[in-house]
Amino acid sequence: MTDTTLATEVAAPAHGVSLTEAAARKVRNLLEQEGRDDLRLRVAVQPGGCSGLIYQLYFDERFLDGDQAVDFDGVEVIVDDMSVPYLDGASIDFKDTISEQGFTIDNPNAAGSCACGDSFH
Repeated sequence: MTDTTLATEVAAPAHGVSLTEAAARKVRNLLEQEGRDDLRLRVAVQPGGCSGLIYQLYFDERFLDGDQAVDFDGVEVIVDDMSVPYLDGASIDFKDTISEQGFTIDNPNAAGSCACGDSFH
């Protein structure tokens, strides 16, 4: 596969968050390393950071009231109902290049962000 194939997005689901193929592959690899098949990838927005809101991206075994879940080829992504409006249309990618490494969130709802990129408004 080429790098352009790795960054192809899967169609945006009901909760509005999409996961690229590269991100889904990385999540599956991390879950395999942990030996866990009961975890979901939770994406949330919380108050904090220098711009007012911060992203949270972590594995969670819980499924809470109001959670919206979508499966991306074996990776279940859950978003709580309070975070859905802030994340609608957002795309999660994973980069592993010499200049960038890690998960990134491209969010069309973010009006601005801080210099470190960890918070937005």
